[in-house]
Amino acid sequence: MLLNLHVKNLALIREAEVDFKEGLNILTGETGAGKSLIISSVNIALGGKIPKDMVRDETKAALVELLFSVEEEEKLHALKELEIPIEEDGSVLMQRKIQNGRSTARINGETVTASILKKTAGLLIDIHGQHENQSLLSKKNYLDILDAYGEEELSSVLAKLRSCYEEYQRLARELESNDMDENEKNREISLLEYEIEEIEAASLSAGEDEILEREYRRMVNGKKIMEAAGAAYRETGYESGAGEFVGRALRELNGVAAFDETISGLSEQLTDIDSLLNDFNRNLSEYMADAEFSEEEFHETEERLNTVNHLKSKYGNTIEKVLEYKEESENKLEKLKDYDRFREEIRAALLKAEKELGESCKKASRIRKKCSKEFSKLLKQALLDLNFLDVQFEIDVREEPLKYTRKGFDQVEFLISTNPEEKIKPLSQVASGGELSRIMLALKTVLARKDSVDTLIFDEIDAGISGRTAQKVAEKLTEVSREHQVICITHLPQIAAQASHHFLIQKDFEKGATLTQVKELSEGESVEELARMLGGARITDAVLKNAKEMKDLAR
Repeated sequence: MLLNLHVKNLALIREAEVDFKEGLNILTGETGAGKSLIISSVNIALGGKIPKDMVRDETKAALVELLFSVEEEEKLHALKELEIPIEEDGSVLMQRKIQNGRSTARINGETVTASILKKTAGLLIDIHGQHENQSLLSKKNYLDILDAYGEEELSSVLAKLRSCYEEYQRLARELESNDMDENEKNREISLLEYEIEEIEAASLSAGEDEILEREYRRMVNGKKIMEAAGAAYRETGYESGAGEFVGRALRELNGVAAFDETISGLSEQLTDIDSLLNDFNRNLSEYMADAEFSEEEFHETEERLNTVNHLKSKYGNTIEKVLEYKEESENKLEKLKDYDRFREEIRAALLKAEKELGESCKKASRIRKKCSKEFSKLLKQALLDLNFLDVQFEIDVREEPLKYTRKGFDQVEFLISTNPEEKIKPLSQVASGGELSRIMLALKTVLARKDSVDTLIFDEIDAGISGRTAQKVAEKLTEVSREHQVICITHLPQIAAQASHHFLIQKDFEKGATLTQVKELSEGESVEELARMLGGARITDAVLKNAKEMKDLAR
């Protein structure tokens, strides 16, 4: 559930905060007050595009925050799978900060990608705006809508279908890429044999390149290393070096150590230093003796490193990748030397994969046809509830075998008739703007019974409707709000009267600047706002009485 919206420095909003609650949250206000800005803010927080000039004061950061409460174990598990940090109380704070033309997204304080932000949003909230109504005019969206209704039965079937489709596509690509004539085949065999022989001749071993590079670096800098080591040996040695001076100091202290315990202790420390210095000198001397190399050894190392780097540049950026390439090439060569059998194996595998894909498509189609009947029946009832007086609604699921996609081979059409004298036709050819709003609400109502998303936001759901139809829409929103948190922006008093919680969006003028403010209304203030929506600028006692009656009847 969405608990809180906090907006700062965005368009007409200097800073605003709204505490949403369970049930039906209604937002109203005069035209131009900034109602759409609330939805825009939510969209931005959820990863949506940021319109140009949206930031109010470019010298400061803009911020949108959404605080959700998540209680369902299944949803908490899904969030954890997205690696979203969850607070002990199940709260999820989504933030989007915009500054200097760039935006940063965080969830519970941790920076996340836009992709993770949108996936998280999909688990928590569903926003319906006017643009979504237009999606009903596009046939390509109908399959997804039907699948959303049948998700419980379809999810595992569609997962299997996608897997079958990917395997079918892989084999089809493999067969196509291995379609060559005799000359092409022989050229490929010659090339593979040459490459395998070149790699084998080098007798590579894993990690060898790193050892060679270290050795080569040591040899290239050998003179510099030996000069530095020699100087260190002389400076710490026992012939005019540090060792000689430490030895003298040790003899001086040893001569008087018997007279003073502190001097005796210091003498022991210096003895340890002398011993360490002696070991260091011996180790350094041994290193210089072992580090010497001949010109021939240098050229051998350089040549070997060049060979390894040449193979890496051709076949992979590490020796492991080069050896992997050799193994893959050997497999290809083996197949090409028995090319006809290899092609026949791919064909057989492709036919098997196509059969499995076809069976998965048929299974998905059977479930869709079953679900379409249930869905059509529920949608028709929901449309009747929304004042479609004589409506027919059908979902046509047609199979198109051999036209495989990762979703199957079904084509879905939504068919409707809103007039008893007209035949049922595709939805895109019939519905008006106001009808589309109600049809989308009917869809949302039916899907909400199966939808795990807690919060539904409706913007412009009342477009093109009034009177009795508006009342029906209001009642339907109330019905949905019994199972989900609903947030709705409206200009219709019939819908506003149903509010469990009523918020007023209004413009204020402060120091010559126009600001948008959001305020939760008391019962009395809600009645006054309803009166404004009913009566316009002049609110009479009769209008107030009418508003109160509407509010009372809505209870």
